[in-house]
Amino acid sequence: MPSYRYRAVGSAGEVLRGEAAGVVAAALQQRGLLVLRVDPARRGLRFLQAELGGGARLRRTELADVTRELASLLGAGQDLDRSLRFIVDGAANRRVAAVLGRVRDQVRGGASLAAALQAESRSFPRLLIGLVRAGEAGGDLAGTLERLAALLERQRSLAATIQSAMIYPAILVVAAVGSIMLLLTRVLPQFVPLFAENGVALPASTAVLLGLGDAIANYALPALVLCVSGGFAARVWLRRPAARLAADRVLLKIPVAGGLLRDILAAQFTRTLGSLLNNGVPLLAAMAVVQDVLGNRAARGAVAKAADSARNGQGIARSLQVSGVFPARMVQLLRLGEDTARLGPLSLRAADIFEERTRLGVQRLVALLVPAITILMGAAVAGIVSSLLLAMLSLNDIAQ
Repeated sequence: MPSYRYRAVGSAGEVLRGEAAGVVAAALQQRGLLVLRVDPARRGLRFLQAELGGGARLRRTELADVTRELASLLGAGQDLDRSLRFIVDGAANRRVAAVLGRVRDQVRGGASLAAALQAESRSFPRLLIGLVRAGEAGGDLAGTLERLAALLERQRSLAATIQSAMIYPAILVVAAVGSIMLLLTRVLPQFVPLFAENGVALPASTAVLLGLGDAIANYALPALVLCVSGGFAARVWLRRPAARLAADRVLLKIPVAGGLLRDILAAQFTRTLGSLLNNGVPLLAAMAVVQDVLGNRAARGAVAKAADSARNGQGIARSLQVSGVFPARMVQLLRLGEDTARLGPLSLRAADIFEERTRLGVQRLVALLVPAITILMGAAVAGIVSSLLLAMLSLNDIAQ
C-alpha cells in the first residue's frame, strides 16, 4: 500500500504533519482535520512517472479554464460525474485529460471532489481544495466553484499584467547589451590596423574600449559559465530557510520594487483570505492556507504570527501591523473588518484596492524603466561613437 506525507490543520488551528498509508485525505477528514497537502512519500521515481503521465500537472491558465467550465456545468444542473466526463472528453490536450480523468475515477469510486483533487495536489492548489471542501460541506459546490473561478481568473489576470509589462523592458535590455557588445567586439577592432599602419597611438578612451571589447570576446564564455554556476549556487543557498528569509526581507526594502512587491503580497493575502472566509472556512484554517499561498518567507512569517495572535483571541490586524511587511492601508481595513465582524467582505475590498494599486505600480515602473534603459543605451553608444570619432580626428590631424 502506498505511503503518503500529509499536512493538515487541526480544530485549534495547529498545523499537523505526518506520514500514513492508504486513503490519507479521507481518513484525515473523518478526524475533523482540514487537509492542506498530501504527497507520495517516495519521490525517487518522479521522472519515470512524469514520462508515463503520472506526473502531469495543470498550468495556471488550464486550471482557471477547468474551474470555470466545471462551475458552468454544475450551475446548469449537470451532475458531477457527467460534468467531469464532459470536461475530460473536451480537454485541450492529453495532459489535462489525464489529470481530470484520474479525478473522475476517484469521484466515481466514492471519494468527494475535494478528496479527489487532493490526490492530484500537484495540479490543484491548497486554496482550491479548501474552497471545494467548504462548498461540498455547505451544499453549494456550484456557487463555490463560480466564485473560485473568478478568483483564479483575477490571479491569472494580475500575473499576466505583470509579465506582459516586463516584456518590453526585457527586450530593450537585450537589444542594448547586444548593440554595445557588437560595437565593442566587431566595429571598433576594424580601425586598429589603420592606426597601426600609420604608426599612430590610439587615444586613451579608444584603447580602453578596445581592451574592454577584447575582454568580452575572450572571456564571454567563461563569464557566462561563471554566471550560470553562480545562479545555481545562489539557488541552492536560497533553499536554506534562513537564507531565503533574509533575501525576501531585502527584496521588500528595495526602493520602488519593494513597495510594488508589498502591494502584490497584500493583494494575494486579502483575496485569498476573503475568499476562504466568505465560503465558510474558519479563520485559523484560512490563515494556514494563506500562509502557503504567499511566496515571500517574510510575509509567511508575519501571517504565522498573526495566526498565533488570532488563536490567542487577539485578532490578526495588530500582529500584521507590528510585522511591518504589509501596507498600512491593508492593516486598517482588516482592523475595521474585525471590529465590525465583516472580515471576509472587507478583505475582498482590500484585495480590489491592492490589485488596482499593483496594476498602477507596474505601469509606473515600466514608465520609469523604459526611458532609463533608453538613456543609458544612448549614452553608451554615444560614448563609443565619440571615442571612435576622436581617434579618427587625431589620425586626420597627423595626416595633415
